[in-house]
Order: sequence, then structure tokens, then C-alpha cells
Amino acid sequence: MPTTSDFERMLRGAALRVTRPRVAVLHAVHDHPHAETESIIGAVREELGGVSHQAVYDVLRALTSAGLVRRIQPPGSLARYEARVGDNHHHVVCRSCGAVADVDCAVGEAPCLTASDDHGFDIYEAEVTYSGLCPGCSAAADS
Repeated sequence: MPTTSDFERMLRGAALRVTRPRVAVLHAVHDHPHAETESIIGAVREELGGVSHQAVYDVLRALTSAGLVRRIQPPGSLARYEARVGDNHHHVVCRSCGAVADVDCAVGEAPCLTASDDHGFDIYEAEVTYSGLCPGCSAAADS
């Protein structure tokens, strides 16, 4: 798990000013992979106290633009944030409880899917979302 010093280095490396809210948001995203914004706000407030919703939204936008966090939005879900960046991984989402987990590419190098017609695009990433039931929800459905 990265330390506060690691988060500060990440921010400086991305040419972002080091602030307590930015460090706290990075910490929250690393501690709570695939968290929705409200969960991140709660974690940041536990650490810093009275931080506004807008401040956290602004930090998330800056961190996403800088490539320090990734914003995902599975179908039918609110936006979520994760610290796993720089690779072409995908996600599996439970249709019942909304749990999200990372899934590495099935085979090959990024992008792991080849478009049947790329329409002349240089494709750098393929985004796939698998959906189904997580083990807990599947067991509950079977009983």
C-alpha cells in the first residue's frame, strides 16, 4: 500500500500541486477500489473533516485527467474510481449487489480485442464489462 510520501511523489510526478485533499482522495481510491464518489467523500471526510462534495469532485477530475486514477462507469451504475491505471484491464459486475472486480485481458496484448472493422482508427484500448452474479448473490439465488 502506498504511503503519504508515495502519494505526494505521484502528484508531483503528474505536475499537480500537493494538497491535503488530493492526498486524501488518492488514499481513499487506493483503499477502496471501484468506490463510488459518495464513498470516497466519506473516506476523505473521515481523514480531513469538513471537505465539500465539490472539492472531492474537483480532485477526482484532476487526478483522472492526470492519469493517477481511472474513472469507470459500468452500465446501470454510478461512476466509480480505481487506482489501477496504465493497463488494459476490464471489469466484472454483479447484477444483483453491484460488486465490481478487475479482470485481466483474456489473451494477447493490449488491446486484447481486435475490432472486426476499425474504421481507420488506431485502437489503443478495448473496454469490456462482464456482468453476472457474484458468488454471494449466486449462492443466495440458489437457496
